[in-house]
Amino acid sequence: MYPLSIHTNPVRGTRDILPREMELRDKLQEKILQIYRSHGFERIETPILENLDLLMNSEGGENLKMLFTILKRGEKLDVHEESTIKDLCDTGLRYDLTLPLSRFFANNKNALEFPFKAIQIDNVFRAERPQKGRFRSFKQCDIDIIGEETQVAEIELIHTTAKALGEIGFKDFVVRINDRRILSSMITSAGFKPEDVSSISIVLDKLDKIGQDGVAKELIEKGYNDQGVKDILHSFTTLSEDNLDKIEGDEGVKNSLLQVIRAARELSSGQYEIVFDPTLVRGMGYYTGQIFEITYGPYGFSIAGGGRYDNMIGNISKESIPAVGFSIGFERIITILLEEQCIAQEINKKVAFLYHPEENYIDIIKKADEFRKNGYMVTTLIAKKKMNKQINALKDSDYSYLFVYGKDEGLREIDN
Repeated sequence: MYPLSIHTNPVRGTRDILPREMELRDKLQEKILQIYRSHGFERIETPILENLDLLMNSEGGENLKMLFTILKRGEKLDVHEESTIKDLCDTGLRYDLTLPLSRFFANNKNALEFPFKAIQIDNVFRAERPQKGRFRSFKQCDIDIIGEETQVAEIELIHTTAKALGEIGFKDFVVRINDRRILSSMITSAGFKPEDVSSISIVLDKLDKIGQDGVAKELIEKGYNDQGVKDILHSFTTLSEDNLDKIEGDEGVKNSLLQVIRAARELSSGQYEIVFDPTLVRGMGYYTGQIFEITYGPYGFSIAGGGRYDNMIGNISKESIPAVGFSIGFERIITILLEEQCIAQEINKKVAFLYHPEENYIDIIKKADEFRKNGYMVTTLIAKKKMNKQINALKDSDYSYLFVYGKDEGLREIDN
């Protein structure tokens, strides 16, 4: 028996989803999935649990501080004063879909086509501070291409993701593109050591959240010299697509980046913007090449992001295999679309089928099935004495059609 004081609210950072929103989420997910599949991607599924060793050694950046870990069970659990997380826990919840995909590919590569084009639409879990558009359990819509080392993979992922966003109602968004190797060149050119690149990148990734002064303060507190910090921030704010050649580094890397930007811009047909953004970092430590994010309107967060991670699968399987992915933040796009009330509504075909208790329910089901065969979503309900009040309630629940068994010859619209 539960204690009387038990809370019915969901765990902080999570939420219940009511039928009306769930129907909308299903429609959006179906549209995204349709676009992905039309480009030759195939859907897979991995467990929400992964081995803790895999998670902890994944170069997941700040996300490793937000892992949900799971205690060992039974005799495996041995608690003592010096116990570490690894002593107490052996599994954890996935914090993204990229790491599980890499393990999946290493385990199943002999059964997969090459290059492999994957779809994942699943929940991930992070113990972060809840805020608008950000939850501890949230859905991502990922597509990845494994086994393609040229920039055609980046071009296809950007094009496909943009098409999916356009299909569900987003317009005039901005695709921001950078390259981790250019970022590394900028950092080392400012006098920092190569081994400091990852640590500095994590701080630079906070630029849009805490501003230049906040980034400078945090870097100096970490022990980096004032002049080097000023130099790297100056490079970030002055570098552009037009003066990319002034950055030291591999010309092939810069040319590849420009080719992706120009190809993506041509494929956009002016429906969304493609920009080179030297301040784009992406917090994951596993990115090795080009990275990208999509932003929309005045919102202070990205709605999609990704990049190339050529070393991750090799770290798991000891066989180096190139890979690149792009992920849509499903909760964020839902938040925006609901707030702006700009979701393209499908033709509403919800039917309320009313009947009286004394009527034969088998006949009711057969008649309702006739409408269902024509694509209607039919709910059978016992007619109440005050039918007008019942009809008003049905209208509020987005029912568009009414059928009263034994009275109506066909569907009639519920007046708005």
